[in-house]
Amino acid sequence: MDNFADKVAVITGAGSGFGREFARLGTKLGMRLVLADVQQDALDETFAEVSAAGAQAVARRVDVAKGDEVDALARATLDAFGGVHLVFNNAGVGGSGGLVWENTERDWQWLLGVNLWGVIHGVRAFTPLMLEAARRDAGYRGHIVNTASMAGLLNPPMMGPYNVSKHAVVSLTESLYQDLSLVTRQVACSVLCPYFVPTGIAHAQRNRPAELANDAPPTLSQRVSRALSEKAVSSGKISAEQVAAMVFDAIRAERFYIYSHPNALGAVKTRAEDIVTACNPTDPFAERPQVREQIAGALKG
Repeated sequence: MDNFADKVAVITGAGSGFGREFARLGTKLGMRLVLADVQQDALDETFAEVSAAGAQAVARRVDVAKGDEVDALARATLDAFGGVHLVFNNAGVGGSGGLVWENTERDWQWLLGVNLWGVIHGVRAFTPLMLEAARRDAGYRGHIVNTASMAGLLNPPMMGPYNVSKHAVVSLTESLYQDLSLVTRQVACSVLCPYFVPTGIAHAQRNRPAELANDAPPTLSQRVSRALSEKAVSSGKISAEQVAAMVFDAIRAERFYIYSHPNALGAVKTRAEDIVTACNPTDPFAERPQVREQIAGALKG
């Protein structure tokens, strides 16, 4: 896809971070936008901004963990614009982190509900619409972008549920790619694997549903993990705006894997070599033992 003017883009997580930047860039390219987010005030801000800039847009509050709400989003898209060309399954949360056994069932339900089931619902609801459009029009082109993470290719410590969710999104998107290749050349897909980029994901607890809140306060390891995550995310040197530009470039080129920090792929290669040679997982702190010592010390209180 190299012409975005008048095309329809659905963006989940449109209230902040990558989602807002996808909306901004889509507006500049003349796209029509369907914006979705669970945080109403942030969604309203994005909608107001792109509307003021001239975009045709609709906005809906959606909890992507709920399949019926994503189905309703698909129907609203057809009602508003008659079809869809780009789908950004982008909504995501950072979770509670910490030692993997200390995460509660509610922690897992919340994080997998948004990060994994949100993407599953998006693929399930929108792919058939795109395939039907392709059957009707030989000139139709569609593209699905699923937001994963470098944590979908690696397994950093004290990020267990997040790692699991993002590995699953990578696997889901690779499966989608292979399945699409059997039935069409008109609909493509990509997986976005960003590293540390300053967005609001480190503060995602603000949107955690009350019914999935924990009764007990965070454990020591969860507090340590949260502090490390906030520091790493806020110190990122590549902006969400830059990542959005990379994504649209990848859509134009029909490139599947999208990396914000290609220099991080060395660790991915090391992990792959560990798997192929049946080695135990490489210590992620092998070159920075002082970091391991600091974290271990913090976990001892």
